Amino acid sequence: MAQRASACASTMPEPQYPFWLGGLAASAAASFTHPLDLTKVRMQIMPLLPSGRRPTMFSTIRWTVRKFGWASTYTGISACLMRQMTYSLIRIGSYETIKRRITQGQDPKNPTRLILSAAVAGALGGIAGNPADIVLVRMTTDSLRKPENQYRYRHGFDGLMRLVREERIIGLTRGLGPNTIRAILMNSSQLASYDYIKALIIRRHGLKDGIGLHIISSTFAGAVATTVSSPVDVIRSRIMSKSDPRPFLEVLRKMLRQDGVRSLFKGWTPAFVRLAPNTVLMFVFLEQLKRMWTVRI
Repeated sequence: MAQRASACASTMPEPQYPFWLGGLAASAAASFTHPLDLTKVRMQIMPLLPSGRRPTMFSTIRWTVRKFGWASTYTGISACLMRQMTYSLIRIGSYETIKRRITQGQDPKNPTRLILSAAVAGALGGIAGNPADIVLVRMTTDSLRKPENQYRYRHGFDGLMRLVREERIIGLTRGLGPNTIRAILMNSSQLASYDYIKALIIRRHGLKDGIGLHIISSTFAGAVATTVSSPVDVIRSRIMSKSDPRPFLEVLRKMLRQDGVRSLFKGWTPAFVRLAPNTVLMFVFLEQLKRMWTVRI
């Protein structure tokens, strides 16, 4: 009887939530973790610090604060929020919709279906968020350029309008290939692994569905997502910032030739330090928003 009830529960459709909840949760999380995202991008772009040493997470933060002050760690926050309300809104919202359609009448926690749903949603999010991503990368790395090469975007929308005006519509597609690949890898490793790990912990350890479970599941999901998406993330940042405007494969060959495989994981530490709490906060906010919406209706 218990097994039959469990089987019925596993095939019951999940409640439907507003499409925009994921974007709101991701924006709230990014508001806390933006300084680490800025540090990660600067590490990926910056070949050496002014001292001649290779940048580490702490040396990059020290250099940023010493030169520009603590407030500068939130440089580009407007572009960051614009990115979350395009990229994350689409990738999370469409993931729930696609997952519901693909798993209809099937096991909703089947890993293959979860990964497929997340990959398709990630591609859609990567395309939708590409313009905001370009502006974000440029705003967070502007201080690394010579004054005559700086963009000096006042805020995210100013950057978006100038991008279209100065580089035409084609400018919105800069880095679209690696950005979409990164979004596919990020979504399929983050969202799918979160759903799968959460279901696995509940099934094997009987942990109740609450904040404790959300934190454990999202921490593992953050580690998986950081490792899987790191190589493409590094190349994407270089192309979008124009520090290396060559095609994807040429940038990849140059990095492997000059610095080896380790160059593909530059910024992994701040990426994980940023993505782990970002993933935790995003999923905690998302789960709480879902509960609030369920109570409301």
